[in-house]
Amino acid sequence: MTTNHLLTQLPSYNALVNLSENLASQSISKMLDSDPDRAEDFVVSAAGLTLDYSKALLDRPTRDALLELAADSQWQAKVQAMRNGEAINATENRAALHTLLRASSDNELPDLYAQVSDTRSVMKQWANRINDGQLVGFSGQTITDVVNIGIGGSDLGPRLVTEALTPFHSNVSCHYVANVDPADIQETLLDLSPTSTLFIICSKSFRTEETLSNGLAAKSWLMSAGASTEDLKKHFLAITTNLEAAAQFGVPAANCLPIWDWVGGRYSVWSAVGLSTAIAVGWDNFSQFLRGAEEMDQHFQSAPAEKNLPLLLSLMEVWYCNFLGADNHVVLPYSQHLQKLPDFLQQLTMESNGKSVAVDGTPLNYDTGPVLWGAAGTMGQHSFHQLLHQGTRLCPVDFILPLTTHTGMLGQHRMLVANCLAQSRTLMMGRSAKEAEQALLGRGMNKQEAEKLASHLAMPGNRPNNVITMDTLSPSTLGSLLALYEHRTFCSAMMWGINPFDQWGVALGKEIGAEVLNLMSDGPSSKSENMDASTNRLIESWRRTVR
Repeated sequence: MTTNHLLTQLPSYNALVNLSENLASQSISKMLDSDPDRAEDFVVSAAGLTLDYSKALLDRPTRDALLELAADSQWQAKVQAMRNGEAINATENRAALHTLLRASSDNELPDLYAQVSDTRSVMKQWANRINDGQLVGFSGQTITDVVNIGIGGSDLGPRLVTEALTPFHSNVSCHYVANVDPADIQETLLDLSPTSTLFIICSKSFRTEETLSNGLAAKSWLMSAGASTEDLKKHFLAITTNLEAAAQFGVPAANCLPIWDWVGGRYSVWSAVGLSTAIAVGWDNFSQFLRGAEEMDQHFQSAPAEKNLPLLLSLMEVWYCNFLGADNHVVLPYSQHLQKLPDFLQQLTMESNGKSVAVDGTPLNYDTGPVLWGAAGTMGQHSFHQLLHQGTRLCPVDFILPLTTHTGMLGQHRMLVANCLAQSRTLMMGRSAKEAEQALLGRGMNKQEAEKLASHLAMPGNRPNNVITMDTLSPSTLGSLLALYEHRTFCSAMMWGINPFDQWGVALGKEIGAEVLNLMSDGPSSKSENMDASTNRLIESWRRTVR
């Protein structure tokens, strides 16, 4: 494994600090106007996607310095170490081989690839059997609905992809349950029939509390409708490594598909965890989804740094976060079918890079993992875009824009595209107080009132943003888009010197949650000396309410 360094120790770091002091006050629009080649030179295309970063707050010397920073981080060697199956997840001594899940061949890791290929074959068989109406429930009715029960990566990925590819749906409906709140599964099952519903339980350990709780609720629902213990195998599949626990639940080994320890949850949609999606869109479309991701993988591995989409996105993330003071990043998909994309990316980026120590345990004195947020356009324009345009925070934006629509409603889609491009331009251009005053005068307002109100209508502009376009939102371009952000997340982690493949911050909450649940299950006046006074009081408040 290559050596890990802290960001501030990289040779090009200080040069970027000096550049940032000058560039923070520069005008993006002036850079665009004064450089006739910028609109073309700051555009890169690969794997069905085009990144236009000409409205980024960086000039050519800064871009060159950022590329030096990437070289200093040894990013290419680390990419190769990941693909070779080295234990780059150092704290768990594991590989991170999610790219193998979408590979069409692999001569470097033939044994692991054979396992992946075999699992794909089983996934294909299940997806085809269900879509062909060959699978029947305990009463002999054909399975018409599939409910995926998981949480985190076992839910967010399949849920996003299934919704994003709505125009490609098969004749089997797929639904998703994640929250331990009983309202989630109860409301999902209201319109479904026990005799024609199949459940897929996604839990690597088959011990995830939220998932098991919802699985038991599904099991009870089936048995209340007349299913026997023996009938459960007709209604349950599992994605797990714990075959014994699955069998005790009622899912036989023949109904279980594997998930390996070198696949993190947030990188698992490409694995058997994506079975619900393969059912929802059909195997051919799911295969195209994998191929799109593989195409981005190949680009990421082979493209030179200055033309490498994931690397460029990562460099801008590090630039804004560590040199210009941005503490957040906004993703705005101008596609209703991509409305879950910010949710998916929140887990991908913040669970991966929300770290405060380096790989070797050294505390960091700089920020990592900015807060990621966003929503589908154009709805955000009527809520939080106000902050983007006139707020005091630096909020770098990625606009995601399919250039065509599956709806056939070309006029309305034209309006959507116009809104996206207008928001991108407005963030950059802004509006001066003088321009605002002239606009008010043009509306018939008298000069005194216009002068008074102008500062409220002014917008500072110079807000950096990227526009990522695709000809159409298809299985292939969606796969490419998700792989793009996976690799961007990895590159940023390499420059920050952190491990993006563990998530120890999630574990402590689970441990304390088990302690609190045990305490709630004890007698009516039970208190724990290990629990703080506030938590004990809240538990007692719950007891009084449910009595």
